[in-house]
Amino acid sequence: MLNKFITTVSIVVASLAFMPVSYAEHHGMKKDIVDVAAENGSFNTLVAAVKAGGLVGTLKGDGPFTVFAPTDEAFAKLPEGTLEMLLKPENKDKLVDILTYHVVSGKVMSTDVVKVTSAPTIQGKMLMVKVIDGNVMINKAKIIMADVKASNGVIHVIDTVLIP
Repeated sequence: MLNKFITTVSIVVASLAFMPVSYAEHHGMKKDIVDVAAENGSFNTLVAAVKAGGLVGTLKGDGPFTVFAPTDEAFAKLPEGTLEMLLKPENKDKLVDILTYHVVSGKVMSTDVVKVTSAPTIQGKMLMVKVIDGNVMINKAKIIMADVKASNGVIHVIDTVLIP
């Protein structure tokens, strides 16, 4: 009986020792930006747009990238019909223009974001960065969750779609 108890305790202790590894893998440390966004459940529209824009391969690449990722609710705030229009094949260039406006080259953590006033996007235009009442604003979008890590960069969740 004592041996069975010791064996059980040993198994529990051993499994606890491996918890940080599985936790890190489960929470994006081994997953790229696309995988993290797809598994989150709050970025279904963004993932669909990335697929429609043909950007999956890019965002699964080595990077590193910083993505200011609008939630499904952010996309829902667009004027009626805008998203449907952008997802049409004939509007792919405009969609790619908007999506790449949400991406900055390099891994820019929140501690670095607050130190700058602007950031160049891979689309070519600049994003304006401000801190207003303790909130970090990217243009008119508020960062609502920062530093979601991925193997090839970081995601900062925003509440508004950025339009170049």
